Amino acid sequence: MSVLELCDREIAAVPLEASVADAINKMLDHHVGAVAIVDSEYRVAGIFTERDVLRKMALSRTDPRTTSVRELMTTPVEMATRRTGPAEALTTMLERHFRHLPVADDNGTLLGILSIRNLLEWRVDDLSRELESLEQYVSNDGPGG
Repeated sequence: MSVLELCDREIAAVPLEASVADAINKMLDHHVGAVAIVDSEYRVAGIFTERDVLRKMALSRTDPRTTSVRELMTTPVEMATRRTGPAEALTTMLERHFRHLPVADDNGTLLGILSIRNLLEWRVDDLSRELESLEQYVSNDGPGG
């Protein structure tokens, strides 16, 4: 399974020219904690997260309507690809303390954004299926059931 299958269907992204206010509004509109920052060819240039708002914007005296998201975005961005499995992505996110991981093709074009929530839902479903299988195995009376 590819992590792309776990990503939210709508991709939250804003162009490099967007303001911080545009990025925050996109996060609010999509109910997400991060937006990808993309260039004119939809390649990932950076990521802007709630942490960026808190660490770089909250106590500054800059106006989010006039401040370019390019100034505050996190870059470089670690990304997953179609070939990245959920377990690998989860390990990366836990080790690096990421809550969001853009998924891109080999050219860096944004395909989706994976959140830790997506991965935790996948893992809970996976464990539930495993538990159900084990319960069925244990409850069998013997050969032929």
